[in-house]
Amino acid sequence: MQKPVTFLVVDDHPVFRQGLVALIRSNERYQVCAEAGTAAESLAALEKGVPDIALIDISLVGQSGLDLVKTLKAAHPEMTVLIISMHDEVVYAERALKAGARGYVMKQEAASVMLDAIETVLSGRIFVSAVMRDRLLETMFTRREETEAPSVERLSDRELEVLELIGQGYGVAETAKVMNLSGKTVNAHRDHIKEKLRIVGAGALRRFAVKWVQNRDT
Repeated sequence: MQKPVTFLVVDDHPVFRQGLVALIRSNERYQVCAEAGTAAESLAALEKGVPDIALIDISLVGQSGLDLVKTLKAAHPEMTVLIISMHDEVVYAERALKAGARGYVMKQEAASVMLDAIETVLSGRIFVSAVMRDRLLETMFTRREETEAPSVERLSDRELEVLELIGQGYGVAETAKVMNLSGKTVNAHRDHIKEKLRIVGAGALRRFAVKWVQNRDT
């Protein structure tokens, strides 16, 4: 009898997580051994056994999914990771791959695409959409000029997370609470964002962040 492929599903939206679990179980070769809504819960689940593959959302309370991917891959390099997220792959897919994930699929994709993504990464290949694949190839062979206009791609994962929260209307104290950081650290990230994006002033940063979030979600 063929050994089942074991899964860990990490998503803080119970309804979506339940639907994803049901989709996985539609394949008799697949077995969901653990579910988690937070990074802490997922790490606790791994103490009982390491699955073959983890499906992880980027937006998690307390710790970003990208940080969780780095943590999991450092501890269990043999485990395959696939990111399933509502966030635009143009912004996050390359970051996810650099963190150690083998693929990135948007939540709004059809069930057949989800299953194809799972099969692809389990076979040892990388899964991204055709559009994202072309973009990654273009990035590989295109030398960026020093005079290029500032881009959010220059931000670190933490800085990008801070920018997103600013765009959603979070202040320093609220951002610090969500990210489990000190206000001083959040302010340092904000300063680095302004420097990298050549933005002067907190008001200009807030306007940029709001516009970026709105454009990304359209």
